[in-house]
Amino acid sequence: MKVAIGADNLGFELKEKVKKHLLEEGYDIIDLGTTDIDNPILYIEASDNVAKAVQSGDAERGIVICGTGMGVSIIANKHKGVYCACVESQWAARESRTVNDANMIGIGGRIFGEGMANDIVDTFLTAPFCQEPEARVKNLSRLLDQVRAFEEKQFL
Repeated sequence: MKVAIGADNLGFELKEKVKKHLLEEGYDIIDLGTTDIDNPILYIEASDNVAKAVQSGDAERGIVICGTGMGVSIIANKHKGVYCACVESQWAARESRTVNDANMIGIGGRIFGEGMANDIVDTFLTAPFCQEPEARVKNLSRLLDQVRAFEEKQFL
């Protein structure tokens, strides 16, 4: 799986650790900044870079990291077809995929250590969209169709 990753200066250290972990796990990683802590990019640019990679299909999933994960998530969600969840637990990471079919997550470099961040990322990348009874799958799919229809109105 191809995964785009990006961070600002507050998420740089954790991004480097998560990136190393994902490379060891065999993921194809696209690092879209900050790539040099002495020349950091803003959370806005890092998130925009990753969201565009996901939006275009250059990456299947995206991971963005700032101090809290909130700012990068807000920016990512300004892109049509990008669904970024700011997650603070493995449970939330799993739910972002199984319920909401999120294709990006935002995490906080000031919130997590390396071990927890890697667990969250692993959960996000391996969790499938809804494997519930068929009726629930139909309902969730219908709801996501409504989200996409809403999005069409918003992103003219």
